[in-house]
Amino acid sequence: MEPSLLRELLESLYDRYNRPEFIPDDPISVPHRFTERADREIAGFLSATIAWGNRRSIVRNGHRMMLLMDNAPADFVRHASERELKQLETFVHRTFNGGDLRDFVLALRGFEERYGGLGAFFEERYAVHGDLRPVLAEFRREFFAAPHAPRCEKHLSSIERGAACKRLCMYLRWMVRRDDRGVDFGLWRRIPMSALYLPLDLHVGVTGRALGLLTRRQNDWRAVEEITSRLREFDAADPVRYDFSLFGAGMDRILNDHE
Repeated sequence: MEPSLLRELLESLYDRYNRPEFIPDDPISVPHRFTERADREIAGFLSATIAWGNRRSIVRNGHRMMLLMDNAPADFVRHASERELKQLETFVHRTFNGGDLRDFVLALRGFEERYGGLGAFFEERYAVHGDLRPVLAEFRREFFAAPHAPRCEKHLSSIERGAACKRLCMYLRWMVRRDDRGVDFGLWRRIPMSALYLPLDLHVGVTGRALGLLTRRQNDWRAVEEITSRLREFDAADPVRYDFSLFGAGMDRILNDHE
């Protein structure tokens, strides 16, 4: 496809999907329930963590996590007693179970205590590196520094092992991107939108290859770098804005309608 036509298609799809109407059926609806920064950071991270599988199930279980945390995620992370933590054991989303959720809550408590929150960690470490790739690696190491069951490590992807880190990249999009559309939060102002990487999943990968934006066959970190680099050709300051375009087109099979 000619670059001008591709840009036009990406922009039209961006306008179609980057709207408040997108929120209720997406995992981002979970942090949108809250107004305080810490609540949004924690609710966003946990809902992004379980963002695989059926979207309705993801959203439903994201809200269920918040209910188990008394609909006050930041306060729960900071102060939950052993008895309150035990109530998390009833949770399950596919292979992410109540024990995993408990370990994740305690890991998040460590970030609150050591750094003052997730956003403070990511902004501070980005200021040091000027690159999100080493920050993602540091984040995972720091996250699992707390005592935890080894089985829960599979629920936080490792960039050092070449994973696409789709859910982490999606979470960073939510927290960093800002525009006038009201979908993403734009809370972490010390990280530029240009530093973000595209959340790459099956739908986005299929659409990206169909549009000639991605040649690599595996959906791994090298593919993330390739497709993000291509999207920077269309908007260097905010390449991940096209996540809406590619994800929406893949989910709704928009490209089939254009063939």
